[in-house]
Amino acid sequence: MQITAAAISLTVDRVEPSATFLTSHFGFQETMAADGFASLAREGAPNVVFLRRGLEVLPEGFRDQHAAGVILAFVVTDLAAEYARLRAEGVPITMELREEPWGERLFQVTDPNGVTVQLVEWATAE
Repeated sequence: MQITAAAISLTVDRVEPSATFLTSHFGFQETMAADGFASLAREGAPNVVFLRRGLEVLPEGFRDQHAAGVILAFVVTDLAAEYARLRAEGVPITMELREEPWGERLFQVTDPNGVTVQLVEWATAE
C-alpha cells in the first residue's frame, strides 16, 4: 500500500466557523468547499475536513453524530510562543499550559463547534 495523503474528517453542526477557526489561527488554507463541506490543508499536517451533520454522504448510523471525544493535536516547536499568540488573538484557552509526567507539554483550545485542538511539545532532558 502506498498512502499519498492523510485527512481527518470531523462532523460538526456548522462547517464555516470551524473552517475559519483553523484558517485564522492555525495557518490552514481552504482547498475545497461546498454546502456542508470544507477541506483544509497545511504543509506538514494532515488535511482536515469538516462535514455538516446530517449529510447523506455520511453513513446512516453516523449522520447525526458530532465529532465528540476527538482531539485534533498538532506538535509545535515553540509551545510557549503559540500559547501567547493564541491568547493575544483572543482564542479561549480551555486547558491551560501544563506538563504531563511522561514529558508532554500541552494546552488546548476549542473551536466554535466544540472541537478540541491541542498543541503539544515534547519536553527534552536538560
